[in-house]
Amino acid sequence: MEIRSFRTTYLKSLIAALLLLALSPFATAQIENNSKPIVSFAVIGDTGTGDEAQLSVARQMARQHEKTPFEFVLMLGDNIYERGEEKYVKLRFEEPYKRLLDAGVKFYATLGNHDIIKGLEFQTRYPNFNMGGRRYYNFTKGASENYENLLEFFALDSNLMTDEQLKWLDDNLKSSKARWKIAFSHHSIYSSSRMHSQYVKLRAQLEPLYVKNGVDAVFAGHSHCYERVKPQKGVYYFTQGASGEIKRKTLNRNTPFIAAGEDEKNSFLLVQAGETELKVEAIGADGSLIDSSTITRATRAKQ
Repeated sequence: MEIRSFRTTYLKSLIAALLLLALSPFATAQIENNSKPIVSFAVIGDTGTGDEAQLSVARQMARQHEKTPFEFVLMLGDNIYERGEEKYVKLRFEEPYKRLLDAGVKFYATLGNHDIIKGLEFQTRYPNFNMGGRRYYNFTKGASENYENLLEFFALDSNLMTDEQLKWLDDNLKSSKARWKIAFSHHSIYSSSRMHSQYVKLRAQLEPLYVKNGVDAVFAGHSHCYERVKPQKGVYYFTQGASGEIKRKTLNRNTPFIAAGEDEKNSFLLVQAGETELKVEAIGADGSLIDSSTITRATRAKQ
């Protein structure tokens, strides 16, 4: 009887202590800080080879999706090598990403320089690329307590940056009320890769619009590596061109704006977005964590 009474008293004390801890400000903060992101998505670029490098990334993406489900994938161009042709779409897109497509993951594409050679009309109208027949377009994802649209994405055609496209971008960025504004295109306006020269003209066209209209992050491919750039005028730039093709030893690590990079391993990005944080992880085809960074913003009060 004494042993049973002791156990009962002990259990009551333990439960009371746990309840007190759960109601404390510290415990509440811990719960809030560990809350799950509202939207998760992946980013791939320069993918459409159909070879083992692309397949290894695709397999790892499917494994990652099983552990940390993501809703959709941004494609940064050069979606179907070598000329963007429709006849290769099954081998170089549908088969590599079949597990993700079967799971209902959507893909949103932008055009690379290889895609427009013969595949321009096909790719913009291909249902699984969700471009709606347009070379540039925008869409929103997610909602939260304080934001009707958590993220708004702006897919650009950096092969042909016309005055019309620039005006469209400026107008739509200006009118966006999303918490996070994210642009993606094929060509990087900041890159430490030796593979391509700096796109100075494109930078002069796009950067002022990004800065003026509060763009948070920009994703691009073209250079066959992964790179995270130091924030430029408040904007975060990422190159992800290593999801199929890769150019080894292409990164010049002595440039003034490289923050992190990888040019020896194929990879993709996993992005998790909440109201106050946008977390970007570069994940290798072998499942290794190559790089991790977090963009932090204060949330606005609910209106």
